Amino acid sequence: MIDIHSHILPEVDDGPKSWETCVAMCRTAAEDGITHMVAAPHANDRYHYDRPYLQGLVEHLQNLIGDTPKIILGCDFHLSYDNVQDALAHPKRYVIDDTRYLLVEFSNYSIPQQMTESFRKLWDNGMTVIVTHPERNPILREDPQRIAEWAQQGCVIQVTGSALTGFWGERSRRVALWLLEHQAVHVLATDAHDTQKRVPILSTARDAAAAICGEQIAASLVESNPRAILNNEPLPYFPSPRLA
Repeated sequence: MIDIHSHILPEVDDGPKSWETCVAMCRTAAEDGITHMVAAPHANDRYHYDRPYLQGLVEHLQNLIGDTPKIILGCDFHLSYDNVQDALAHPKRYVIDDTRYLLVEFSNYSIPQQMTESFRKLWDNGMTVIVTHPERNPILREDPQRIAEWAQQGCVIQVTGSALTGFWGERSRRVALWLLEHQAVHVLATDAHDTQKRVPILSTARDAAAAICGEQIAASLVESNPRAILNNEPLPYFPSPRLA
């Protein structure tokens, strides 16, 4: 399995606070069958994103844990005006590794109606938007149809694996299920932050997805699709969502 969204670097955001915890998270992920992890520190008003510095942390963590899992640098990119302008000026600053794929998260308090225009600007500058954990956003989960429409327009939709197993509550679980049933989920990821609650385990989510949409699609969500992202390729599983 491949986890394209995790917070495993120390003292750079709200993830782990020590190298010991980072290493323990990576060991847990490897034991669960995760072979690759994207370290995705936040870039927002609270946390500054310094890519060269963060790349150095990735290399140090890789030295500490050995070959597995393979750590790749990305970013949990907050979709704000300033961030978008900086990404347009520096298209490779925030993407996963050297790919065109950009993990994008939204504010819990406001999502402008002209969001598609922001997506289009990023697309025109060579970036493909991966919408992260929309099932947990209090605005988006009231309108899952909007998420499906973004998928129809070409956005990749990433759902938090633990939302399917109920960790984020019943409302988030229902939205995650709705998105799966309407073919509007392309990737499951852990969004891991620690070793106690938000843990780097993906197998339980894969099994939950398999019970809903079958083994083949579940494998696509945790294996072939995230692998295509790391390889900067089109996603092999990208169905047309069933709009209500």
